[in-house]
Amino acid sequence: MFTGLIRYQGKFREFRKNQTEIMLEVPEELAAKLDIGQSLAIDGICLTVIRKEKNRLSFNLLKETLATTNLKSYRPGKRINLELPLKLDDLAGGHLVTGHIDGTGQVLEVKNRPPGKRLKIRISGEIRKYLVEKGSIAINGVSLTVAVLGPDWLEVELIPASLQATNLDELRPGDRVNLEDDIIGKYVYNFISKKKL
Repeated sequence: MFTGLIRYQGKFREFRKNQTEIMLEVPEELAAKLDIGQSLAIDGICLTVIRKEKNRLSFNLLKETLATTNLKSYRPGKRINLELPLKLDDLAGGHLVTGHIDGTGQVLEVKNRPPGKRLKIRISGEIRKYLVEKGSIAINGVSLTVAVLGPDWLEVELIPASLQATNLDELRPGDRVNLEDDIIGKYVYNFISKKKL
């Protein structure tokens, strides 16, 4: 479980073994906190450390992970958001994020809105059905509030702190981003749907 508050950034280095593994370079401070078998959220994707070489970490990749996320677009040197799992005694800022990506969205617009930016993203109906205005969504693992919700798009405000601490400041129209709906919204939707059956 994560919170969507990004405290570290790293770099994508390479895919290995026919894209069944991914290797990242992470800050030494973060590497020191991780052992083999532990989880790390990578642009919102929960992956498990399988190998550690100083500050280079490797993770297994499943076909489903590649199909559901934006990992296929990664190029060496790409900056990525990293988050350690939530500890039970941590402050739970942001919102509850599982690291299980629901799908990707496509950036439609990035507008300057001093002191930050406004981001517009095209979303699928499968993502849309769990969202409400002023509700939460994780974009590349970053906990954000849905500012405006359209029939097949959403907009979020990016404050300076989010732009400085994450890779969202690099987004351009056409880029794909990882999306995870609010888990509470999914539970509520599921509960109400089953009551109608």
